[in-house]
Amino acid sequence: MRIASAVTAGLGLAGLLATGAAAAPHDSPRGPREAVNWGACSAAQKELNEAGAQCAKVAVPLDYSDPRGRTIDIAISRIKAKSPGKRRGILLSNPGGPGGTGLATTLSLRPTLKDVADRYDLIGFDPRFLGESTPLTCGPAPRPVPPGETTTPREDFDAATRAARDTARRCQEHGDNAALLPHASTRNVARDMDAIRAALGERRMSYYGVSYGADLGAVYTQMFPRRADRIVIDSSTDPAATQYELFQRSGAPAEAALSPGVRADMEKLLARAERHPIPVAGQRLDAKLVRLMFKQLVQHEENDGQLAGMVDDLTRAAAGEEVEPGPALAAMLAFLNSPEVENSMLGGAMFMCGDGGWPAGGWPKDPETYWKNMERSRADQPVFGPYVNSMIAPCAFWDSEPREPGTKVDNKVPVLMLQARLDNNVPYEGALALHRKLKGSRLLTADIRSHGVYGRGSAGLTPVPCADRTVNAYLRDGKLPAADVTCAHPDEKTGAQR
Repeated sequence: MRIASAVTAGLGLAGLLATGAAAAPHDSPRGPREAVNWGACSAAQKELNEAGAQCAKVAVPLDYSDPRGRTIDIAISRIKAKSPGKRRGILLSNPGGPGGTGLATTLSLRPTLKDVADRYDLIGFDPRFLGESTPLTCGPAPRPVPPGETTTPREDFDAATRAARDTARRCQEHGDNAALLPHASTRNVARDMDAIRAALGERRMSYYGVSYGADLGAVYTQMFPRRADRIVIDSSTDPAATQYELFQRSGAPAEAALSPGVRADMEKLLARAERHPIPVAGQRLDAKLVRLMFKQLVQHEENDGQLAGMVDDLTRAAAGEEVEPGPALAAMLAFLNSPEVENSMLGGAMFMCGDGGWPAGGWPKDPETYWKNMERSRADQPVFGPYVNSMIAPCAFWDSEPREPGTKVDNKVPVLMLQARLDNNVPYEGALALHRKLKGSRLLTADIRSHGVYGRGSAGLTPVPCADRTVNAYLRDGKLPAADVTCAHPDEKTGAQR
């Protein structure tokens, strides 16, 4: 879940749109026109069906400023509470991205929720235009041109700029997108969440969201403060930063996470890839793609061995050896060559480009801005600086203005925030900034390098027991910690709070 979300955020490729509508910020949106009709989930949701889940569609307004107009469908799933006498209500979740589909997110949460899962109807949903909700697709992408045997950083940058410009064109001109794209925004996803709540007949809604899902949860508390019940947001961003600034800020902490030896090997490898793309497994990898793969692995400290193995594989391939990719490189190549990638890129771009402000927006229009920032970054961030600063999204070429401003978060709604101190995807300072705006929040800090704190064990990573316990206690009893909490590194084997 988190890996796919991180790849979406890291690539920032497909690009589009303006934003959503204008409804009174504290008003609950209109409910669906028909009752929710639960049934079996689609054949593609095998795990949900095996878990006894039900699925349905909720009709919501395409444009919330025209509530009697055109509707779209939001796909939802439900795993019912097993303790009716202790049932609290509904718990929605979002896996991040932006652009992540979430019908099955509840399944990944259940092992960590433990007995708390029995107290809620666990509700997953695919955000508007994604997954099994009313879809939005762009025109067919041209067949990618593989890198040649030689290149230059400028040639690679110009190619990426052309691709971003072409994506903007393909998405704006395709099918019914001109009518749909202006309504892909974080504010409208928050409205859709509240429409789900209303459709299910619930007075209030609890929520867990990670990464972009954390920012979405914060937006919900601002728009619907009286509807927010027990809200948990994990790995959030600075509400004053643009999306491009958030990309830029991720470079320095990612660089700092590298050991000197690995960093030196990476620099040599990337210097080679910027002139001669690396041949491996029947394809050539340019420097930008190599940096992307490194960026995904450096997010979690448990991946350090895999990262070193990937550097070794690529170094030998660059030297002309016939290399059988190790597990980390093979898995990354398989994902990047899968059909799921283009869909996740589209979803990410919709919401990164669609918001009028935080948590997105702010993409420079002039490609030379990215190029100059990229070149300047080489001095102190030679591994990741050129990647995070050159990330030109199709948003730069979108010709529509947002339909409403972004959300300025500033409220006293009770919220439990979680953040890893060494998160190099969304740095810790951003969470502190949001913590100051969410005046009713408590911040749990985990002394680890990770993107995402709660439920790491179910993702195959080392769990942070005190974080899992704190979240579960809040969702179970409704009491925030009396003060901010710091969780020791799991290697200290105490799991204690201090």
